[in-house]
Amino acid sequence: MESQISLSTIGAWAIAQNCCVQGSDRGYVRTASSLANASNDAVSFCNAKSDCVALVEECHARVIVCPAENYPEALLEDKMLILSDRPRLTFMRLVSTFFKESPAVAIHPTAIIHEKAEIGENVSIGAYSIIGASKIGRNSRIGEHVVIKDKVTIGEAVNIFPGVIIGADGFGYERNSDGEIEKFPHIGGVVIEDNVEIGGNTCVDRGTLDNTIIKRGAKIDNLVHVAHNVEIGEETLVIALSMLGGGAKIGKRSWVAPGSVISNKVKIGDDALAGLGAVIVKDVADKQVVMGAPARDQSEFRKMMKFINSNIRDE
Repeated sequence: MESQISLSTIGAWAIAQNCCVQGSDRGYVRTASSLANASNDAVSFCNAKSDCVALVEECHARVIVCPAENYPEALLEDKMLILSDRPRLTFMRLVSTFFKESPAVAIHPTAIIHEKAEIGENVSIGAYSIIGASKIGRNSRIGEHVVIKDKVTIGEAVNIFPGVIIGADGFGYERNSDGEIEKFPHIGGVVIEDNVEIGGNTCVDRGTLDNTIIKRGAKIDNLVHVAHNVEIGEETLVIALSMLGGGAKIGKRSWVAPGSVISNKVKIGDDALAGLGAVIVKDVADKQVVMGAPARDQSEFRKMMKFINSNIRDE
């Protein structure tokens, strides 16, 4: 939905965010746009570490969130610049405040909801979703074609994107004395705390005996597999195509880059970082950065790559 917001309103908002405002406060903006494609009725942002002045000069946006620089006076005659230490973050907040359309709160008539399900206030459930005997906290959003099985507890303000499956059995088997495969019974559940986001087509398995737990504020991207009894810490981010093996535990504020594989029962500490495509088969300490397959500390990884590259050049 297109809005018309006065520059004076945006300027007042920016000052309240402890940003410095320069330039004109006359006129209106109606949309948010990228720097390269902005029209003169748009707000945009520049996050570049170099050439920011030139980029801002070339941009047609009426309002630009940017770092503090020496911008030409002529630029300020018809533009508003919002100077921020963190332009991208300030721009995100600006868009959320003025331009983000709030989705309608509704339970779609095609949704199937178990009679024992507990649905909190202001919850939205999309078309063709199936909700088992579980609990969903208030202000949560459940997308289309989502399956939430029994024994799942979802906190408040949780956002679950289309195609997610939560609470199905994990992959646990034993061979008996005849070599036949017998399934480990999964009788645990899933606990998802407040302000968690789970991207499209992600699967979160129920625990075998105890629960699989995703803690407050964690963000999980699309196409992630979270196996049984995994624990994801507060404010941790897990990016697309990652696989978290059964019983793996990730601490607070950590980052799991795209395509990472974390082996069963591996523990990753707080504020740690798993690099792109890392295969992690042993524990990772707090604040440690690991890379490669198998993953190793970044200092060791860089030495190894330097050695390999030097040998290739010598051949």
